[in-house]
Amino acid sequence: MFTIGDFARYGRVSPRMLRHYDAIGLLRPARTDPATGYRLYGAAQLARLNRIIALKDLGFTLQQVGAVLDEQVGPEELRGMLRLRRAELAEAVAAASERLARVEARLRSIESEGRMPADDVVIKTVPAVRVAELTGTAASYQPEDIGPVIGPMYERLFPLLEGTGVRPTGPGIARYEDEPGGGIVVHAGVTVAAPVGAVGDTGVRVVELPPFEAATIVHRGAMDDVLPAANTLARWLEANGYRSTGYAREVSLECPPDREQWVTELQEPVVKV
Repeated sequence: MFTIGDFARYGRVSPRMLRHYDAIGLLRPARTDPATGYRLYGAAQLARLNRIIALKDLGFTLQQVGAVLDEQVGPEELRGMLRLRRAELAEAVAAASERLARVEARLRSIESEGRMPADDVVIKTVPAVRVAELTGTAASYQPEDIGPVIGPMYERLFPLLEGTGVRPTGPGIARYEDEPGGGIVVHAGVTVAAPVGAVGDTGVRVVELPPFEAATIVHRGAMDDVLPAANTLARWLEANGYRSTGYAREVSLECPPDREQWVTELQEPVVKV
C-alpha cells in the first residue's frame, strides 16, 4: 500500500487533488487507517487515476468522468477518445497559429505605414496574356478564406498540366472577382501558349486575359505579408488621382521553396479620375 504522498508521486498528481477526488467519490483510497486517518492506495488504483486524468484532458467535467468510469470504458475505447482529442487540439493549435500569423501581418502593416516609398508604384499597360487556370470560390477576400482555396488549386494545377502536355511559359497569375452571391471567385493560373478552351477533362481552362492599365508594385516576401504593399498602393492611387476598377492580380515573379524569398508583382486595374 502507498501513502497519499507516494501514490501522488507515482501518479504525477498532487495530494490535494487526490483528497478532492476522495471527497467527491471519484477515487476513494483502498483503505483509511482508522487510528491516524491516513489514506492508503494500492498500485491497481493507478489505472483508474490515469483514466481520470485522461478524461479530464479530453474536456470532461469531473461529474462526467465519474459517469464514464462507471460504464467501465476499456483501454481501446479510451485510446480512441484520446486520439480524437489529440486531433482536435492539433487543429486548434494550427488555427491559433494562423490567427497569430494574421495578427503579426497586420502589425507589420501598421508598423510600416508611410515607410514604403511611393515611387515603388508604377503605372503601366499590362499586355494580353494567355493562362491555364483552375477556378474556385472563397467566402471572402480575407487571407484566412483565400489561402485554403488558392493553395490546393495551385498544388493540383501543375500536375494536371504536366499530364496533358501543356507547359507553363511564364509566371503564375492569381486573380480575383466578386461572385454575385457575395463570395470571391478565385482563379489560380499560370502563363501558357496553349489554345483557348478546356484542357481535357481536368477542370483546367485556358483563357485569354485582355490588356489593361495597371498600377503595379513589387512585394518581396510571403503573401501573408502583402498588406504593406497593398496599403502603399491604395495610398498612392488616392494621392495621384487614380481609381481602382477591380482586384489586383498577383504575378509570381520568383517562387523559391522559401516563401520569404518570393517576389510578387501586384497589378491593380485603374482609371484616371
